[in-house]
This record gives sequence, C-alpha cells and structure tokens, in this order.
Amino acid sequence: MTKADLSKTPRDVAAMFDGVARGYDRTNAVLSVGNAALWRIATVNAVAPQPGERILDIAAGTGTSSIALAKTGAEVIALDFSQGMVEEGRRRHPDLQFVQGDAEKLPFGDAEFDAVTISFGLRNVQHPEVAIAEMLRVLKPGGRVVICEFSRPPLGLLRAGYHAYLRYVMPLIAGAASSNPEAYRYLFDSIRDWPEQSVLSQWLRAAGFTRVGYRNLSWGVVALHRGRKPAGASAH
Repeated sequence: MTKADLSKTPRDVAAMFDGVARGYDRTNAVLSVGNAALWRIATVNAVAPQPGERILDIAAGTGTSSIALAKTGAEVIALDFSQGMVEEGRRRHPDLQFVQGDAEKLPFGDAEFDAVTISFGLRNVQHPEVAIAEMLRVLKPGGRVVICEFSRPPLGLLRAGYHAYLRYVMPLIAGAASSNPEAYRYLFDSIRDWPEQSVLSQWLRAAGFTRVGYRNLSWGVVALHRGRKPAGASAH
C-alpha cells in the first residue's frame, strides 16, 4: 500500500509514511518552499519549552520538530505511528527518545506532560477529536497544547490560488522530489479536506481546553492553535 485515502485507516496511513520516511523532511522543505523551517520556529516559540519540562511531540516523524524543542533543555518524547519514521528518527537522532504509538491511544499515564504538541499530523488521524481528548488526558493541570496544521486561507482569492497550487503544482514537485508521489497525492487531498480554523478551535473547547485561540501563519495556509488544560482539572 503506497497511498492512503481519506478514510485514514491507521494501517494504511502508517504504511504510507513508512514508505516515505527517508526522504520525508527533504521533500517537505521543497514543497513548502522553505516555509517548513519558519513554521517549526513559530511552533517552538508557542510551546515555549522550559528546561526540565516534559514535552510530548506527537506525529514527530523523524524528530526534526522534537530536536528543536529539546534544544531548550526540556525532556522531549517523540511519538509517531509509523515504524519507518521512528526507525529513521532513531538513526538520525540516537540521543532522542522515540516511541511508536497511536495518537488516539497514547501509551502514557494521566497528567504526565507539561506540554503536548503536534505538527501537521492531526489531519492524518482517523478520529482527531479522540486524539485531542488524549492530549488533554496526558497533560498536567495547567499544561498547554500547541497544534500546527494546514488550514484554510481566509481571503477568497488567496484560497483559490492555494488550492490551485495544491492541485496542479505540488503533484509536479512531489513527482520530482519524492520517491513516492502517490503518497503526497493523499497528503494534498487531506489538506483540502481539513476543516477551517474555527472548527479545530471548537474541538479543543469541547474536549475541555481553555484559553483556546489560534493565529494564522503564511496568510492562513497554516494555523497555530493553542489551549490550556484547566489548572483545577483532574487527571482525566
């Protein structure tokens, strides 16, 4: 199986990412026209990791985002569903702790982390609202969540141009830059199918997060969402 579909069956999604693990970061840098590094910096700043904090990075891939978080002195756990991604991450970053696991069933106890973050991974989860509830569960009271995800540009003209880029230009770039262009066609489909910013904010509030908000990056091509677990919340 080289390409998942929008049913996002976990086995198919994992197999797809297994197949692109080695060249994934390079292809993303090309497809994002260099913006991936800027989005990563914005995410780290939003998480604001502190020395000694315990941070869970979900859908960490090969650990590029996790390494950026760990540079602050925080203890970072890099979790990914794909065995291929985890193996490649361990090869590249032997000092980083990688865990293979499911975002919908996090293999951690209640209230273990000061912060939880996920970048460009939530839309690949079959039941994103279940994953958000799991993020709340493993956070300590007062802990923070940061979600960086592709979104919908609010300006109609820009949105039309972006969708044209996704539909016509990106497949050509992926065909030249990736070993598995079919996998990237799924990723394009998943971006187009993902709801707008306000819907993700509603999911966060419904799960129990407070101080929920977001800001657009790159004119809304990407949105950075934040929330807090209430300080008085129980472990569950």
